[in-house]
Amino acid sequence: MLNPRLHAVLINAFFVFLLACSGHAASKTPIPAAKVDIPLARNPGKQTAVFAGGCFWGTQAVFERVKGVKQATAGYAGGSAATATYDQVSSETTGHAESVQVVYDPSQITYGQLLRIFFSVAHDPTELNRQGPDVGTSYRSAIFYLNDEQKRIAEAYIVQLDAAKVFSKPIVTQISPLKGFYRAEEYHQDYALHHPDEPYIMICDRPKIAALKAQFPDLFVDYKGKP
Repeated sequence: MLNPRLHAVLINAFFVFLLACSGHAASKTPIPAAKVDIPLARNPGKQTAVFAGGCFWGTQAVFERVKGVKQATAGYAGGSAATATYDQVSSETTGHAESVQVVYDPSQITYGQLLRIFFSVAHDPTELNRQGPDVGTSYRSAIFYLNDEQKRIAEAYIVQLDAAKVFSKPIVTQISPLKGFYRAEEYHQDYALHHPDEPYIMICDRPKIAALKAQFPDLFVDYKGKP
């Protein structure tokens, strides 16, 4: 992903061409629920999940609109703290992936439900080291698990989806232990919310939000930004 001020300008013509085709995502039906999951907790609390699904603007825009999610933060995972800056990550040499840290209430939503949203509307898990116009390992599909339970649920879900041939191609999502999550620069936070009319956001991210609302109406919440 280029500098945000240049990104929309350089691909504006491409996005204008694609705009008429962007509405199909909201009409899709959701993929099957995870067969391996844990039940909702009896008491409210906080748990954390980390997902990478291409440009973190769109991934954040999806998860901050999910019922039970307390906070969604754009950042970097997969590399070291020393290289967790946008300029360095964009060089595709750091091992980082643009990621989103999701803090959620396990009494309102399960890890398996978050995975279902991740695979249904947040990104395309069959694209290797890219998402749409963004190409490179920093845009890879990845799940960074925090414990063995998350690893077990994620692995089982991918096996389930591949076996059912939910997607026309095999899932390429990496499952890796989280070694560290590093918050991205402030101008990346809530980027899709603050720039709704940029061509990139209109084409790549707004359809994801529409798909979330259409496919998971009981889990959709309107997000207005931080108070």
